[in-house]
Amino acid sequence: VQLVESGGGLVQPGGSLRLSCAASGFTFSSFYMRWYRQAPGKERELVAVISSAGGSTNYADSVKGRFTISRDNAKNTVYLQMNSLKPDDTAVYYCQAQRWPTEYWGQGTQVTVSS
Repeated sequence: VQLVESGGGLVQPGGSLRLSCAASGFTFSSFYMRWYRQAPGKERELVAVISSAGGSTNYADSVKGRFTISRDNAKNTVYLQMNSLKPDDTAVYYCQAQRWPTEYWGQGTQVTVSS
């Protein structure tokens, strides 16, 4: 089982990034997918979730209207489009696959928003 995040980096405030999480080794289309983030000295925070078929999404209040989660079950990949980025969005971003009682985690990708 693998979840491999990519797309992180350094971006200026107001900029955009798209994170990807490529899955392998399990039935991706059967799992809910989530993006979490963890900033230094803070607890891990749920950012966005998408249902297994992609028909339902939900977001943390802090990112609503700026971030969009999506998935391509044919490519076993989940995405997080992040627009209007703020310094407070700086964190390590993790993807998670979940179908109770099973969950898998990626290794994380760093996003830094700074001028």
